[in-house]
Amino acid sequence: MLGKKLVTAQKRGETRALCLGLGMVACSMVMYFFIGITIVPFYTKSVWTTETVCKVLKVNIQDKVPCSNSEGSEDEDAFPYPCLQVWVNLTVSGQEVMLYQTEDTLERNSKCSYVPGKSENSKEVKARIETIASNFKKYQTLPCYYDPGGMQTNVILSRLYPPKSLLFAFLWPTLMFTGGCLIIFLVKISQYVSVLSAWQ
Repeated sequence: MLGKKLVTAQKRGETRALCLGLGMVACSMVMYFFIGITIVPFYTKSVWTTETVCKVLKVNIQDKVPCSNSEGSEDEDAFPYPCLQVWVNLTVSGQEVMLYQTEDTLERNSKCSYVPGKSENSKEVKARIETIASNFKKYQTLPCYYDPGGMQTNVILSRLYPPKSLLFAFLWPTLMFTGGCLIIFLVKISQYVSVLSAWQ
């Protein structure tokens, strides 16, 4: 009687562990799919892949001509703010090009080097842009990313999803997938040992 109870408890434990392992594998597949449709397209779309050094040439703030969040956008979506323009010297080619914060900055507004968030008020935006402009004037040399293929003549200050961020994004689903497969493997080994012991 006690032996049957132990066998029943063992089977229940194995079933729960197997469900846990399968659940972890399924969750990791969902995470892989989510990363594949969100982060990976932005990473592969970016052409600014090579890092180099840029020297700041001009820093302008156009207070009288504020920019909107995107060209051709509706009035209700427009968010006027001072337009910060930073021109740098690309040391690789010696060209004078415009510097943008990220790839998203260029898509949102190609006229400005920095695009603030819509939730910020005008005073905070103006103070932040002035601080950024003073930092650019203070630090004349800075790292930047350019397009080695020459499709984009401008440069960006930082990438939205660099290789390290992409690897970090794939780390957690990989660990979950590995842990789930390990649990399933251990359960199968336990079942195999139980069957072998019973047969002997």
